[in-house]
Amino acid sequence: MTHPFEIALDTVLPAGPEQVWEAIATGPGVDSWFMGRNTVDPREGGTAAMTTAGHRQEAVVTAWEPAKRLATRTPETGDGRFMAFEYLIEGREGAATVLRVVHSGVLGDDWQEEYDALRRGWPFHLHTLREYLAHFAHRTAVPVFAAAPAPGRAPQEIRALLAGALGLPLPVTEGARARADVPGLPPLQGHVVWADDERIAVRGTDALHTFHHGPGLVLLFHHLFHPTTDGPTTDGADAATEIGTEADRADAAWQQWLTRLLA
Repeated sequence: MTHPFEIALDTVLPAGPEQVWEAIATGPGVDSWFMGRNTVDPREGGTAAMTTAGHRQEAVVTAWEPAKRLATRTPETGDGRFMAFEYLIEGREGAATVLRVVHSGVLGDDWQEEYDALRRGWPFHLHTLREYLAHFAHRTAVPVFAAAPAPGRAPQEIRALLAGALGLPLPVTEGARARADVPGLPPLQGHVVWADDERIAVRGTDALHTFHHGPGLVLLFHHLFHPTTDGPTTDGADAATEIGTEADRADAAWQQWLTRLLA
């Protein structure tokens, strides 16, 4: 049985409407705070796509009003399931913006579990967007993803493993200093900016790192920012190749780190 749902949240962001629009309506902008590798065709009727772990999900742009409103909707499945996203932007005094996010659609048989995961996830994603705009303005990131199963391990055990690998005491608290060595990459160094029962997020000088653990599975979503405010030094196809190569290298390094941790 399918079930309709809607999640609506408002957040105040430390940036003007144009900067918020760049973050939510361009591929490099979305790459810098959300999940996966993203592309956006900048027009109503265009395609917005996200690729994570080789899986590509597409949506149609149903509203395109720069610095005001963006909406997308995925195609319906045979049983009527779909996802729709609407972003409403309202500028405020003092270089601030209120962003309203409405995530709606129709979920499938396990709708309650999926709805709960979405409801818990959105506050974290909007927090990551705020961190991005506050600390990495006008920069773009290479998105990194890794995943590994952890069958038979209790959530407390998984969290203890992650905390130990990051040099963090339990319970993990915001403000704690984190460090990890990842072969082939610069060391992770930073402090915890989010800690709940499912996630640990660390902000470093040039990165936002997310460690997410669910039942029997650990996911890593990282954003590695280019060290200059101008982003990549090449243009067009060369820039895309450069970013893709960098992302693949970072994906592989973090996948090896995670696999060894859970071995």
